[in-house]
Amino acid sequence: MTDPGTPLQPRRTGLSRSRKRQISRGAQYAVFAAVVIALAVTADWGRLKNQFFQWDLVKQMFPDVITLALKNTVLYTTFGFVVGLVLGIVLALMRLSSVGPYRWVAGLYIEIFRGLPALLIFIFVGVAVPLAFPGTEIPGGTYGKVAIALGTVGAAYMAETFRAGIQAVPKGQMEAARSLGFSHARAMVSIVVPQAFRIIVPPLTNELVTLFKDSSLVLFLGVTLEERELSKYGRDLASETANSTPILVAGLCYLLVTIPLGFLARRLEDKRKGADK
Repeated sequence: MTDPGTPLQPRRTGLSRSRKRQISRGAQYAVFAAVVIALAVTADWGRLKNQFFQWDLVKQMFPDVITLALKNTVLYTTFGFVVGLVLGIVLALMRLSSVGPYRWVAGLYIEIFRGLPALLIFIFVGVAVPLAFPGTEIPGGTYGKVAIALGTVGAAYMAETFRAGIQAVPKGQMEAARSLGFSHARAMVSIVVPQAFRIIVPPLTNELVTLFKDSSLVLFLGVTLEERELSKYGRDLASETANSTPILVAGLCYLLVTIPLGFLARRLEDKRKGADK
């Protein structure tokens, strides 16, 4: 018999919290599977195959899709990234400067070029610059124009990334360098900036992926057949063949680069977090 003086414990009814989570997760999986099955059943696979999976067209694209289109895309991205990297560092240091005009100019640049679509920057470089400065040629031709356009866009984002990285470096590093006789500029270049680089490598890798995709806007500068990048190459061949298979192949080539870069960025981020612990 139960002791009359012992309070009765309330009987637990219903499902436990973990069981509710399992049921909720199972329901989500079921809905997802139902949607996938519905799409698979209702899709016209025959028409999709004819429009996107023509093996003869795939073979026709090689090796030019790699040796020409992908190569140009990588070159455009590399040049743009280098210009953006250098300009971004300068803007970040200006933003952190104690000189007011430097901060205002850097802040105005960042706000303007972060707010403008990349397409407008390409059009400005390709159209407005030649009109403003008649008879002048940007060194490197199309490659130089793309480097300036991509670098101009990328620098606005990289500058903020650099600024955050520099501010993340402990202030004691600068103080220690100054106590050893370093000037502020030398301490910044030799001590602070290298440490900031270690912090911002993952977001810089993500910015590289963004620039790689934005390089498709080069078509607005007007390119020759030998200067085409992946998107332009795929669209031209799709128009010639009245088939979308070349566009699919071009998209797969983008993924061939962006997926490893995204994986690298995540690994670097995890590695940095592990080092901070």
